This record gives sequence, structure tokens and C-alpha cells, in this order.
Amino acid sequence: MTIKEASQITGVTADTLRYYERIGLIPPVPRNESGIRNYDETIIGWINFIKCMRNAGLPIETLIEYVALYKEGSKTDDARKQLLIEQKKILEERIAFLQDTLTKLNFKIDNYDKFMRHEMSEINWGR
Repeated sequence: MTIKEASQITGVTADTLRYYERIGLIPPVPRNESGIRNYDETIIGWINFIKCMRNAGLPIETLIEYVALYKEGSKTDDARKQLLIEQKKILEERIAFLQDTLTKLNFKIDNYDKFMRHEMSEINWGR
């Protein structure tokens, strides 16, 4: 499939797909006789993996390290797993922080009228 089709399927822009290929996050994309990129299901799988990890907040540098380890083969299984475990911990901490923030926002929204009316009546605006 063309880069346009790959972009539509994955939701990743064509420019980003070219960038991912250039920095080695996805395998080199074969080209047809006209030089047009020809994405296959394996590369689409890599794109979806990278997209998922980026959406989870993994830095490009971490993904580059992961892909480099992957290219070295099964001897790096433990290192790749450890890298993912470390990133999972960071993500869990972020989720906990966001959940705490959401709880505070929900409390404020649920009690907005009660507290705001009370707070606003006590504020002296210099009148």
C-alpha cells in the first residue's frame, strides 16, 4: 500500500511515517519499480506499535533504543522487557497523577455552586 493508504489506516501523517523510517523506528519500506513506498502488514504493525507507545508517552529515544535492541534478536529479550517495565512504571505514575487531578476536578464541579456562592459572598471587591 502507498504512504497515503498507510497514513489513512494508521492515522499517522505521511511526514511522520517518513520520519519514523528515516530514524529507524520502522523497517525500511520497500519501494516499487517507480520508487514509491510499498507498505505491508508487518510495517503497519510496527507503525501501530510505535503510535501506541507514543500515545502512552514513551519518548522517541526510548523507542529507538527498543527497536535497536529488537534488531539484535532474542539475546536482548530481557533488556527489552526491562525497558518496557520501566516505561510502564512511568505511565502508571502519570495515570495516578491524572486520576488524582480528575478526582479534584470532579469534586470542584460537583460542589461548584455550593462553594462558589459561599466564596463569592465573602470576597470584598473593594466596594
